Amino acid sequence: MHFKLIIALVQDDKTDAVLEAARNKGATGATVINHARGEGLEPAKTFLGLSLETQRDMVIMLVEEHISRKVLEEIACVAGFDTESGAGIAFQLNVEDAVGVSHQIRCLTKVVEDEL
Repeated sequence: MHFKLIIALVQDDKTDAVLEAARNKGATGATVINHARGEGLEPAKTFLGLSLETQRDMVIMLVEEHISRKVLEEIACVAGFDTESGAGIAFQLNVEDAVGVSHQIRCLTKVVEDEL
């Protein structure tokens, strides 16, 4: 079984919705790193040296490759990446190898067989 690593940078008020949407599309877990910072096309606004940008969360998921695109598209939809400027970004990377996922493989076998 092969995996993709999905990394999504989302507005913190949409993190729970993104996690739920990913799980509904087959993701079996995620790690959330709170209070990530970043810049898009426009530099962050400041006032008296304080940043006025909204907080972001980094959501990291190891997803089976056959369902990864569906998870990625659902995240984009729920987070509003294509409809709201500055809503965030998500991307996937190939995973060469992973350990500690045998319990996920057992759960995913049926899901992947249904997809194929």
